[in-house]
Amino acid sequence: MPDLSPGLFPGADLRAFVDASPSPSHAVAELARRLTGAGFTELAETDAWSLSPGAAHYVVRHGSLLAFRLGSAPLAEAGMRLVGAHTDSPTLRVRPRSDVRQAGYRLVGVEPYGGGLWHTWLDRELTVAGRVVLRSGSPTRPSTALVRLDGAPLRLPSLAIHLDRGVREGLTLDPQRHLVPVWSRDLDTEPGLTAAVADAAGVRADEVVGADLVLADTQPAGVTGADGTWIAAPRLDDLAGCHAGVTALAGAAPGERTQVLVANDHEEVGSGSMSGARGSFLEDVVRRLVAITDPDDPQALPRTIARSRLVSADMAHAVHPTRHDRHEPAHAPQLGGGPVVKVNANQAYATDAASGGWFVERCAEAGVPFQYFVSRADLPCGSTIGPLTATRLGLATVDVGAPMLAMHSCRELASALDVPLMVAALTACYSD
Repeated sequence: MPDLSPGLFPGADLRAFVDASPSPSHAVAELARRLTGAGFTELAETDAWSLSPGAAHYVVRHGSLLAFRLGSAPLAEAGMRLVGAHTDSPTLRVRPRSDVRQAGYRLVGVEPYGGGLWHTWLDRELTVAGRVVLRSGSPTRPSTALVRLDGAPLRLPSLAIHLDRGVREGLTLDPQRHLVPVWSRDLDTEPGLTAAVADAAGVRADEVVGADLVLADTQPAGVTGADGTWIAAPRLDDLAGCHAGVTALAGAAPGERTQVLVANDHEEVGSGSMSGARGSFLEDVVRRLVAITDPDDPQALPRTIARSRLVSADMAHAVHPTRHDRHEPAHAPQLGGGPVVKVNANQAYATDAASGGWFVERCAEAGVPFQYFVSRADLPCGSTIGPLTATRLGLATVDVGAPMLAMHSCRELASALDVPLMVAALTACYSD
C-alpha cells in the first residue's frame, strides 16, 4: 500500500492544482506546466511530427490536452495504456454581450454550463477566468491570453427571507432571472467587465475579438474534517482526475507500451465538440502515432486498439452521511477508501468484467484498496467520457474515480487519503 505520509503524497499538491485551474484553459496550462517540468515538450497539430521511441510530448486543442510517451515497441505490437479525464466543471459561462443593467445595478450576463447545484453559488465571492483571443492571431494559431480577475468582483446575493417566505418550502432558481451576478452599481465611472478583462490581459478592449470566460469561486481549496484529511474545493470533478493522471504519467517508467493521458473539455455538456470526447482529438493523435511507428502496415490502427486499454478517471459518489438511502446498499463507497470501480448495466459506464478485472489486478499489484459503485435500480447515474471514447475508438475501457461528496456543488468534498491511492493505481495501469 502506498505511503500516506504528508511529505510524500500531500493533498496540498491537489489543492494547488485546483487553485491554479479556475477554467478549462487554466487547467490545460497547469497540465502543460507540470508536463514540461517532467521533460515533455509541446507539439503543434499543424506541424509534421518526427518521433523516436521514448519521445514525450503533449498537444493542446482549445480546452483539451493530450500527452504521450512513445513506447519502445511499435503501437501495433504493444498497444497503449491510456488515462482519460476532463478539464471542465459545472459553472456559469459569460455571454458575449454581458453588460446587463437593471434596478440601478450593473450585472454580468451568464448562462449555466453543465448540471450545477446552482444554489451553492449564492452568496459566494466570485471572479471571472478563462482565455481571450486577440486580434493579432492567425486563423490556425490564434494569439490568446489567460485571464483571471483579481479580487472577487462578482456575487450572486440571495433574496432575504422576509421577501420570500415560501423559500422555506424549497428554493427555485430561474437561471435567466436569478443567476445573474452583480458587478457594481450602475455608474459610468465604473469600468465594465470587458474593460476589466482586457486590462487583465494587458491589451486594449478593442484588441479582444473573442473570449471563453467562466465564473469561479475565489476561496482557495482548503482542509477540513476532524482529522484534517478532507479536501474542500471547487472543481474536484474532474480536476482531481486530471491531477492524478498527469502525476501518474509524469512518474511512470517508460516501457514497450505507449502511455497516453487525454484531458477533454466539454464533458459536463455532453462532450460534443472538436476537443470533447465525441470529437476526433484522441483518434487524430493516435492515428498519427500509429502512422509514425507502423508506416507500412494498413492494419496497424485496429491492431493497436485491440491491444490497448483506457482508464476513464472521473469522480465517483461516496455514500452520503444523511442521504445514504439514495445509494445502493451493497455499493456504498467511503471517502478515503480508495479508487471506485463504476459499473452500470445500461452502459452509462464502460466497465465490463474484463476491463474491471484488469483494473482490480493493477490495484492489487500496487497495494491499493478498491471499491465499487452501482446506482440504485430506480435512479439513473451520471455519465463520463468512458463510453464515448470506447464507442468512438473501440477501446476496452474501465470507468473509475475517487469517491467524493457534493458533486457539482460550487464547493465539493473529497479525501486527501485517496489522492496517493488513485495516483498509485493509475501508475500501475501505465506500467502494466
